[in-house]
Formats: sequence, C-alpha cells, structure tokens
Amino acid sequence: MAGRPWILAETNWQAVSRTAYDVAVLPWGATEAHNWHLPYATDVIQCDHVAAEAARLAWERGARAIVLPTVPFGVQTGQLDIPLCLNLNPGTQAALLADLAHALAGQGIRRLVILNGHGGNDFRAIIRELQPRVDLFLCTINWWNCVDPRPFFDTPGDHAGELETSVIMHVAPHLALPLDQAGSGAERKARIAGLREGWAWAPRPWTKISQDTGVGDPSASTPEKGEAFFRAVTERIGGFLVELAAADLDDLYGDEQGG
Repeated sequence: MAGRPWILAETNWQAVSRTAYDVAVLPWGATEAHNWHLPYATDVIQCDHVAAEAARLAWERGARAIVLPTVPFGVQTGQLDIPLCLNLNPGTQAALLADLAHALAGQGIRRLVILNGHGGNDFRAIIRELQPRVDLFLCTINWWNCVDPRPFFDTPGDHAGELETSVIMHVAPHLALPLDQAGSGAERKARIAGLREGWAWAPRPWTKISQDTGVGDPSASTPEKGEAFFRAVTERIGGFLVELAAADLDDLYGDEQGG
C-alpha cells in the first residue's frame, strides 16, 4: 500500500521527483515527562498528527504541502533534573534549523512552516536571525494556541492538563493511562507578583512548581473534547498552508490600514 504523499517519511523518490511542493512543514516537539499518565513523546505524537491532518486537508484543496520528520527534542533546561527529559539548547536548535533551511532552499522549497508542539521551544528569535541568511520564507505556529481553547475545555492547562490529555485520548488513546492514575497537575505559583501575574518572565524550575510534572488538571479530559479541538486546529492550519502556498512572497502585505 502506498504511503501518504504529503508525509515525507512515507513517500519515495519516484513521487518526490515529480511533485512541485509549495510548502514544507517541520513539526518540532520534545521528549519529557507529562504528569503520571501521558507518554514522554506527547509533544511529538501531537505534532505528528496535527501536521499530517493539516497537510492532508491542504492537499485536498490543491496545495502541495510536505511534512518533514518531527524533531523529537526540545528545550528542557528547566527539567534537567527529571530523568530522561532530553534537552536541546536554543543554540543547537538554531544550528539544526539553519542546516535544514539551507538544504530546503537549495532544493527549490520556498516556504517552511515550523509547527511547534512544546512550550519551551521559541523559534521567533531564531527565525529573526536566520531569515536574512536564507532564501526561504520562514514562519512558526504553536499548534495548541492557534485556536482559542477555552470554548473546548473547562480548564485547558499548561502541561499535560485537560487540553493535552484530551488530544492524546483522541489521537493515541492506547498511550494514555486511565485518568484515575493521573496527578492533579497542581502548580506552585511564584511568590513575586510580576512572575505570578505573567508580565515578568523567568524559566520555571519544573520540580519546584509541580509534584507530578503536570501543570493543569486533566480530570475533565475526554476524547470527544480532543477530537473537536483537533479538528478546529487542523482545519485552521490546513487553511493557512493553502493560503501560504498560493501567496506571492514578494507581495505579502496589502494596503496600509487607517485607524
């Protein structure tokens, strides 16, 4: 049986050589603990499924998106004391992305979307530095917040909470333990007001803020919630891929807006 032509890992040189791809998608996850009940590859699994479904929807509308293999390691500098949370420093991410971007640009790909699946990854500064050095349009999407999650979940949570648990229950239910085995996801808040309120920022030392590595209550999670949110997210990202594929990269911005 032939693989999905929008997934690079499943296709072959015969198919690739006769396809003019409009946009490449690079899913980027992490390998880390996700409360007691979700797998270490949660961010990778979710990125895999979101990228694949969004690209499928784009193909249905005529856009030739190609999903590259997911990078399974992310920035874990606040979790180095948790066994097997595997860290990739931002500088290493920058070097890896630069190598891949230059390879793609040299092969005629003109658009690259970094589909981020991990809150510790932040590609904006990396893209700002890389963009002037490569003939390739770069952009990034955090899949979990491209659609407002509040209409879908009681309390979405920050890490292994209701949002992530529900999505895993939908896309990989065999990898989620029963909810009665999950921790509460209770978070210890910063004592400094600015950090607690969110207008100041510092990296969080994970074992000091969470007993079970979760941040967010997963107890109200359901596969139905996960499916509804997954569908909304992939439809939005799929539409973005279609728009980006058709866009004139030399004329991305329209008339000035008053106001």
